[in-house]
Amino acid sequence: MSWTMKWQVRSFVFCLYIAEAVFAQVRYSIPEEMTKWSFVGNIAQDLGIDIKRLKTGKARVFTGGSTEYIELNVEKGTLAVKDRIDREQICRQTIPCSIDFQIVLENPMELFRITIEIIDVNDNSPTFPKKEIRLEMSELSVIGARYLLDSAVDPDVGVNSLQSYVLEPSDHFILKLHARPDGSKYVEMMLQTALDREEKQEHNLILTAKDGGDPQRSGTMKIHIIVLDANDNAPVFSQALYKASVSENALKNTVILTVSASDADEGTNGDVIYSFSHSTDSVSELIAIDPHTGEIKVIGDLDYETSKAYEINIQARDHGGLTDSSKLLIEIKDVNDNAPVITLMSFSSPVPEDSPPGTALAMLNVEDADSGSNGKVRCSISQNIPFEIKSSSLNFYSIVTEQVLDREQISEYNITITARDEGAPPLSSSKTVTLRISDVNDNAPVFERKAYTTHVTENNSPGVSIFLIKASDADWGHNAQVSYFLQDTKHNGVPVSSYISVNSESGSVHAVRAFDYEQTKQFEIHIRSQDGGSPPLSSNVTVSICIEDQNDNSPQILYPVQSGVSLVAEMVARSADVGYLVTKVVAVDADSGQNAWLSYKLLKATDRALFEVGSQNGEIRTSRQVSDKDAVKQRLVVVVEDNGQPSRSATVNVNVAVADSFPEVLSEFSDFTHDKDYNDSLTFYLVLSLAVVSFLFIVSVIVLVSVKVYRWRQSRLFYKSNGNLPVIPSAYYPPRYADVGATGTLQHVYNYEVCMTTDSRKSDFKYVTPCTVNVDPSGMETMQKEKNTKEDMDICTEPTCCIFGFNYNHPSSHFQ
Repeated sequence: MSWTMKWQVRSFVFCLYIAEAVFAQVRYSIPEEMTKWSFVGNIAQDLGIDIKRLKTGKARVFTGGSTEYIELNVEKGTLAVKDRIDREQICRQTIPCSIDFQIVLENPMELFRITIEIIDVNDNSPTFPKKEIRLEMSELSVIGARYLLDSAVDPDVGVNSLQSYVLEPSDHFILKLHARPDGSKYVEMMLQTALDREEKQEHNLILTAKDGGDPQRSGTMKIHIIVLDANDNAPVFSQALYKASVSENALKNTVILTVSASDADEGTNGDVIYSFSHSTDSVSELIAIDPHTGEIKVIGDLDYETSKAYEINIQARDHGGLTDSSKLLIEIKDVNDNAPVITLMSFSSPVPEDSPPGTALAMLNVEDADSGSNGKVRCSISQNIPFEIKSSSLNFYSIVTEQVLDREQISEYNITITARDEGAPPLSSSKTVTLRISDVNDNAPVFERKAYTTHVTENNSPGVSIFLIKASDADWGHNAQVSYFLQDTKHNGVPVSSYISVNSESGSVHAVRAFDYEQTKQFEIHIRSQDGGSPPLSSNVTVSICIEDQNDNSPQILYPVQSGVSLVAEMVARSADVGYLVTKVVAVDADSGQNAWLSYKLLKATDRALFEVGSQNGEIRTSRQVSDKDAVKQRLVVVVEDNGQPSRSATVNVNVAVADSFPEVLSEFSDFTHDKDYNDSLTFYLVLSLAVVSFLFIVSVIVLVSVKVYRWRQSRLFYKSNGNLPVIPSAYYPPRYADVGATGTLQHVYNYEVCMTTDSRKSDFKYVTPCTVNVDPSGMETMQKEKNTKEDMDICTEPTCCIFGFNYNHPSSHFQ
């Protein structure tokens, strides 16, 4: 415990903060072989990071795939030894020895490089490749002959490494320690006194290797020497040091170089055999020497990344046991045989589509085991995607957004990261990550059309679905859930919600009540679609609802007016020609279109051969010449039908009086009231019509008298006359309807003529010779014209006609 604390006290901290906000470096020094969970350093304090930041940033140690020797305690912000640290295993003979790793923080991404220097301790003793060796020496070996011994190996470095050798006993031999040009050391045993086989055939020596550690460690090897008989010339290498280089991708049986040694002896004593001395198993599996030719060949797969050079001892030996040694240094040349390795350290997916440009998505580590230009790596990502890759520090890269994303256009990206080195030929590797884009409510619902028009037949059932409206939202999930709402505007002062309702989920438009085309032909509603985002987005659309007509109204007879208290009769003179217009049946239909197209038919008549009805205009005309045999009383039943499916109809009774004079009509007039086949009220209508016409005439005369006093005699004449001309009261005329031609309505103005005989002066009708009276619809204006002022006081002695013109926007009665 005290020894560990001593090393911790002696450790130092060196912090280097680079200007980049995402990178910093801390350096610690610790001894190897520390116990597990030993304290290394307070990283939070040394980096100036709050413990909360370590927690929220999900701090972790990233080693790039190598063994994690150090563990981070996020709760305390300290580093501790996680696994056994053996400097010799990690760095071998490399000085200094260090462990590099990174501490990664997220949100935002930060990277801190940590370097821990491993200080060597004397935990390894020098060891020899073999515990015992056997040497054969000729008794003729000259003083000063040298014998290369196996060097001891101490994995430690510095003062803890191998420092000295001791040979015991030292009667015949002494040790010589040599240093090679590369700084390594080797030991030779040199003969200092001659050997005598007859005196002593074998010698047993102990070679001890010692390091400089505290406490000191050592290793031993036994040397068994056999003294041979006379062979007084040893092989001699042509070079003391051989150097060669070979590419790591060299094929098997490739000759690296050829060594040679010569022996001055002849015969078998001059034959030289080559071999590697004290070579390790790893070397013997890769490189071999031909014992007879001295060719050194590749027999295994070389790897520059495993070992950059090999140092091999070569021995030449003759049959007499004399040897010579040389050193072979083989340098391995690097080739580009390692592709870059991409490690994904951090990756954020999904990312919101409204992320600003420059948002970090991923952090990468790229390593290439090759060296030089073969180990230099360039990174790139897929083309035509809104991302770019940036280098944050050595071998570390980050992927950031280059522009604003749009999930509605592309919801997912496959980002391929390619790492390519600068070797010849270059090697590359790639890694593909899938980035999903999360939705943001940035699209309002859109209707399929800017405005809609739908039709519904009147008299519909309440609650029936009349239309389906649909809006789409380019967003996703809850942001794309569309609801529909009816904006409660008013139509003719009534809220449209009393007409229409809208299903908020399906967009189905329902009728709240039955529609009546005659009341409402069309109205508009406004529907709002709203998505489920936060805040929600909406759009509006106008729907025009047109009510379609049904044939739900029967024709209405406007003229002749039917009444239960009076009777109206049309008058036809017996002298009337064929086609004479008796009257016109006027009817209207509240429906529209073909449902209001009316046709007229004669359903029943006293004499069917005498009258005919126009099927389109409802005009009743004579179909033949009237004869004296024709009855005065004629009753016609006319049916009016519309063109609907099914059609509707109405009937009207028309009474016609066939006579040449009013007395004849009046004599027969009362009989109409008793005729059960005709309208019982015909007499009442005739009398009432006559009274109304008389009243209008008298009012017109009074107005003319007041305006034209000088015509007082004419006014007096009209005032004294007690004519009872039957006139249809104005109250019986239908309201104004537009002229349609042959559609069943009358023209604006109809003139009616009343013709009287020479005996007419004896009746109650007294008028000046021919006159024309125009009565406007209001009955307030009357105009009288005279054709002959000289005869204004005379009574008509010839058959005369008084023409009454009724200027109406509706049909008028006809009397002749």
